[in-house]
Amino acid sequence: MSFSLTGKTAIVTGSAAGIGLAIARHFLAKGANVMFADMDETRLGAECAEEAKAEGALRFFGGDLREKLTIANLLSATIDAFDRVDILVNASRKMQPSDPLNPDEDAVELMWQQNLMTSLRLSQMTAKRMILQAEKAGSSDGVIGSIINMSSIAARRTQPQLLGYSISCAAVEQMTRSLAVALAPQRIRVNAVSFGSVMSDSLHGAIKENPDYREAIASATPLGRIAAADELAETVQYLASDASSFMTGQIVTLDGGRALIDAANAPAH
Repeated sequence: MSFSLTGKTAIVTGSAAGIGLAIARHFLAKGANVMFADMDETRLGAECAEEAKAEGALRFFGGDLREKLTIANLLSATIDAFDRVDILVNASRKMQPSDPLNPDEDAVELMWQQNLMTSLRLSQMTAKRMILQAEKAGSSDGVIGSIINMSSIAARRTQPQLLGYSISCAAVEQMTRSLAVALAPQRIRVNAVSFGSVMSDSLHGAIKENPDYREAIASATPLGRIAAADELAETVQYLASDASSFMTGQIVTLDGGRALIDAANAPAH
C-alpha cells in the first residue's frame, strides 16, 4: 500500500496557523490538492494568498465554520476548484481554560461548538459528497474517502482547568468511533489522532511567556521532548493514505508516551 496523496483532494480546517497549517502544507508537498479552511479569514489570507497564486493545487476558504451555510459553501468551493473531495481533516480546534465553578467562564459551550459540532457537521456533509461522487463514477469497491479528526490526551486525563476542552475531546473520540461504524458500509474510513505536546501556536506562546514550561513538559514525557507539528502531519498523512485502507474507528495516540505515566501535576499542554 502507498502513503501517496498524489491526485487526492483534501479539505483541512484550522489551517490558518499551527497544527492545521502544518498538515495542509504537508499534504500539499505530498501532491494533494488542498483546500485550506479557517474561521480566521485575515490570517488565512495572509498565509495562503501568495502561495495560491503560484500553486494551482492550493485554494483557501475563510468563514465561520460553526455555521451550516458556511460549511455548505466550503464544500461547494472545494468542488468548484477540484471537482471532488477525498480527504477531510478536522483540525479546527480551540483550547481554552475553564472554571468549573463559574458557569460564565466554564468554556464548555464554546469548546463543544468549535471542537465537536463543527467537525461533526462538516464530516456529515463531506461524507454525503463522497458517496455521491462514488455513485456518479460507478465505483463499487475500495475506499472512497477518509476523515481524520483531531483529539487530545486531555480526553482521558482529569484536569479541571481544561474541563470544556477535555469534554469536547472525549466527545470527538466517541464521534469518530460512531461515524466509523455508520460510514463503513459506504466505504468511508473515520479515524482520529489524539496528541500530547505538539508545538502549536498556543504552546509556543506559553513557552515564550514561561521558558521553564518546556522542561516541565519534557519531564512529563517519556521521550523527553515536544513533538514538531510535521510529525503529527505525517501521522495524519498515513491515516489519509491507502496505507491505512483497512483501518477505521481508531484513535491513534501521538504523545511520546506521556499518557502512559500521566503525572497528576503535568502541564496542561
